[in-house]
This record gives sequence, structure tokens and C-alpha cells, in this order.
Amino acid sequence: MRSLEEQLTLGLPEPYGLYRPGSEKDSCGVGFICDIKGRASNRIIRDAEHMNCCMVHRGGLGYEKNTGDGAGLLTGLPHAFLAKAARESLGVELPAAGGYGAGNVFLPRDPSERARCKRVVEEVVAAAGQTLLGWRALPIDPDGADMGNAARAAMPHMEQLFIAAAAGLTGDALERRLYLIRKQATRRLRGDLELAERQLFYICSLSTKIVVYKGMLTPHQMFPFYGDLRDPDYASHLAMVHSRFSTNTFPSWDRAQPNRFMSHNGEINTLLGNVNWMNAREGVAETDLFGDDLAELFPVV
Repeated sequence: MRSLEEQLTLGLPEPYGLYRPGSEKDSCGVGFICDIKGRASNRIIRDAEHMNCCMVHRGGLGYEKNTGDGAGLLTGLPHAFLAKAARESLGVELPAAGGYGAGNVFLPRDPSERARCKRVVEEVVAAAGQTLLGWRALPIDPDGADMGNAARAAMPHMEQLFIAAAAGLTGDALERRLYLIRKQATRRLRGDLELAERQLFYICSLSTKIVVYKGMLTPHQMFPFYGDLRDPDYASHLAMVHSRFSTNTFPSWDRAQPNRFMSHNGEINTLLGNVNWMNAREGVAETDLFGDDLAELFPVV
């Protein structure tokens, strides 16, 4: 059996004694801000930072005061900023807004396992008929954020993915294709027993509409850690923030919130029951939207 320290660097610990991963619950703080006329600005980002830092009391800490249970930010996809970043980092010109998807991806720390994960993602993207434009290394600053040793030990490698839409694929149809890509890549990689760090693979978001930045951080560490969030060109019409308090759960980078389209405050005590109900209904699920690809979405949760 691996040591507890080693287990925590790869995700959740194994069942031991009275501890069972399936019995975990949590409680958190959330906030939301938007421009009701849909105007994107950097002020929304600055206000979101202030709002989340005002809820630091709703988030938990580890035995180190600079290792948080988790904090995060969801915003609208900042097209102008991403276009600049892709041009400067990759020499790539992004399509017009709505013509591509972007997302932040957690990857294994081991270089060979990371390369394998990226290769699988690229295969899935190609099989879905889309074009992978590139991987951008996310600018991060653990020292500037004063991150604790526990958060550093568990920290995955992070990159940003850009996917251009096939001709004629737009709107919700493109969102569904990106969802399918995320589900297929996750199923293949998280289920690959040959990858020792498979639990570190996690797609924070993959969308034409929103992007998620999060981690095993405190609210005060979020903006010092992620360089993108400090860029004055980063603009959004909305922001959702989260400060995590893991009452009965272990903290991890992927468990930080917001999730891909929502976040929650409180304990979802019915989680296991909800998962089982969803699994039980997969056999009778029907949809015209995914066609023959429906089975590729399972398990839904």
C-alpha cells in the first residue's frame, strides 16, 4: 500500500480504517457577478477577485496556512486575450469567437505520461473531425502565490488547449462535440491502468463559451498563481468564484471549483445515490443530438 503522502499527490487516498472515499461530503462559499447588459470588461475580473478574497473564511486550510482546500474562477471565454496569448505563445491565429473551443487541462507531472495523455487527446480530437491548434503552457507562479508544500506536491502540470471547429460546426452543435471529446479523452486516460499518474489528468473546462481556472489554493493565491488572471486584457461579462471547505473530503486540484458550468455551496449528501440513479438509466437513455455517439458519453457522472 502506498504511503498517505504518495496517495495524496495522485488524488484521493485508498480506503483505510474508517475512511471511505464514497462517504465524503463538503461545504463551500460561492459568488457570482455579471454585467446585466453582457458587456465584457476587466473590472468584472477584478471584482471577482475581491469577492472571492472576501469569502476566504468560507474556505478551508490544511495543516499549512498556505495550502488551501481549493479556490477557483469561471469566466466567459476571453476571446481577445486568448487570441493574443495564442499568437504570442504558439504563433497561431485563433478563429473568430465561437469558432473554436479552449480549456485548461491538468496533466501528469511525468513527462512521458504527459506526452501520452496529450497524444490521446489529439487522437480523440482528430477522430471527432476537429483541428487541434496547439497546447499553450499556462503561466503560473507558485512562489509568487506563496503556495504550501502540500499543494505543490499534489500540483499537476497545466496547459491550455485550443481546438478549431470543423467547417459548418457552430453553436450548441460545437459545444456537444467538445463535450464528446472531453468525455472520450477522460474515459480513455483515467481508465488507463498503465498510467501511474492517470488521476492527475483532468479537463477543467472545454468550451466556446466559458473557461475555468482553479486549484488547490486559497482565494488570495488564485490571482498571484495564474498569470492570465493578472493580464489587463482579460475581460469577461460574468464571473463565478468559489472558496472550498472540504468538511469530510480530501482536497485535490481537480476537486476545486467552479465545475465546468456550475459550483455548489453545501454538502451534496445524495451524491452516491445520484450517481447510481444516472448509471441505472444509461441503458434506456435516448437522444437525437448525439446519435450513435451516445454510448461514448457514459458514464455521464
